[in-house]
Amino acid sequence: MDIRAALNAAYEQASKQIFYPRSTVRCSADPMFRSRLARDLGCILDIDPNVIAWLCLPLQFDTELGPHVPDFFVEYEGGLRFCLDAVETLELPEIREGAALAGHRYRGVSRAEIQAGYRLANARDMLRYAKTRTPLNDRLRLLSMLEEVGSMTIAESFGVFREVQPMTGVSWMVLHRLITVELDDAMLCPETVIRRFQR
Repeated sequence: MDIRAALNAAYEQASKQIFYPRSTVRCSADPMFRSRLARDLGCILDIDPNVIAWLCLPLQFDTELGPHVPDFFVEYEGGLRFCLDAVETLELPEIREGAALAGHRYRGVSRAEIQAGYRLANARDMLRYAKTRTPLNDRLRLLSMLEEVGSMTIAESFGVFREVQPMTGVSWMVLHRLITVELDDAMLCPETVIRRFQR
């Protein structure tokens, strides 16, 4: 029997699925998602400031329930690496144990955690613009202005953008960690405050 059978089956299932938004920022290979919930977790990973990179359907390991392919392999700042699954409620202890025996840290991320607050909705909105680069002139104008004033609202930034639509420019710069906005408290709006990204 092919020892990669579970991995091949996961690839085949994911290849038949299309979930929007299609673009990603920190996915290191082809984005492939087995479910809408997994795609939503991918959106969250793309705006997590602690995530360096992530892979979809990266590997398989054995569990008491049979071979398992996690949704993601994620590398975080500080060198931590986790296998993650998007799960409806609770992670299965058998999968956590199988991951540990294979030498991997594992976490199942629940639907409630993925969908909490406004982070997911804001991530989906911004990822529509992930492939539309903010031109250098607009980037430098906004960063220079933020260096002077410290912060401004999205509405106040509109006059800065001359080569690209303002929300395209703001979204791309947030996704690429040049600026930061609060993503949890409310939907992005004219009053949302922009600041320079700082590690």
